[in-house]
Amino acid sequence: MEMFLPIVMFIIGIIVIIKGGDIFVDSAMWIAEITGIPKIIIGATIVSLATTLPEFFIASMATIMGSPEIAVGNAIGAIICNTGLVLAISMIAMPVEVEKKRFMPRAFMMVVSMVLLLLFSTDGNINRIEGVVLLGLFVYYIRKNIKGAKKSLEIPDETAMTIDEISVRRRVKKREFAKHIVVFIIGAILIGCGARLLVVNAQIIARYYGVTEGVISLTIMALGTSLPELTTVLTSIYKKESGVAVGNVIGANILNITMTIAASSILARGGLVLNSRNIHIFNASFISFNQTILLDIPVALLLMLLIILPISTNGRYSKRNGIMLLSVYIIYISFLILII
Repeated sequence: MEMFLPIVMFIIGIIVIIKGGDIFVDSAMWIAEITGIPKIIIGATIVSLATTLPEFFIASMATIMGSPEIAVGNAIGAIICNTGLVLAISMIAMPVEVEKKRFMPRAFMMVVSMVLLLLFSTDGNINRIEGVVLLGLFVYYIRKNIKGAKKSLEIPDETAMTIDEISVRRRVKKREFAKHIVVFIIGAILIGCGARLLVVNAQIIARYYGVTEGVISLTIMALGTSLPELTTVLTSIYKKESGVAVGNVIGANILNITMTIAASSILARGGLVLNSRNIHIFNASFISFNQTILLDIPVALLLMLLIILPISTNGRYSKRNGIMLLSVYIIYISFLILII
């Protein structure tokens, strides 16, 4: 009974974050509908920003409250969950075709960001200068996508809009602008409140059960904050819009590194410290190792490579690709449970 209230508050935090994420995603999809920007660009920028805000708020809050394990664990755990579970479900549910010329530059940046993070982590600390470098990649990524979006509007994509249609969309956009600003603020408040509930109660639960904050953030918290991405993917499956699903996951992975971890490392005094931990199997303590460097980041990098290879060869994902991703995810989570 002692843990009943913290567990309930933890669950409420997840629900509040999901609701805030839903509001953001709805606004993003409205923008896609009104502007006619290609869906993979919308997925990789606006939707990704919206669905990555839970991780961003949680990591920032955890850093300020002195829990760097939660900050790093939630961001990397979300990447693993987004790729190994969320995107895998999309591939298993239906064949996913992706336009290579739009996918590959974003996929390349995703891998570069992760490799940089791995290099910055080798000394067990991600300092402020390294955080600024990652944040620079974030700025570059957003500018690149905005430039691509503008170009696509100048030269309409597969939806050949007439001048009248564009004019109508712009008038609608102006009328609805104030409404979506209010929605944006409400969503931000909900996500911020939910993040605080998650962090505070995750700390309490971790201390009570003797589980590290890092493991909780990599598993339960990562799954909870990845629910907006899962919602987006399930919606895109229903509407048969695979571009949104893939673009959303790729974009969210990039932003979790270049926005979430970058901001946390800048906020943290002395940088983000990556703590080592002992491996415990069947209550026996074995070697001490840095889990982030030797397990979490390599698994995330492996999953990224597994989603790039099929597109680089034949431009589509099959059910087999999804099963492979899901298998890696299940093995990873099983190992985490085993070493707790």
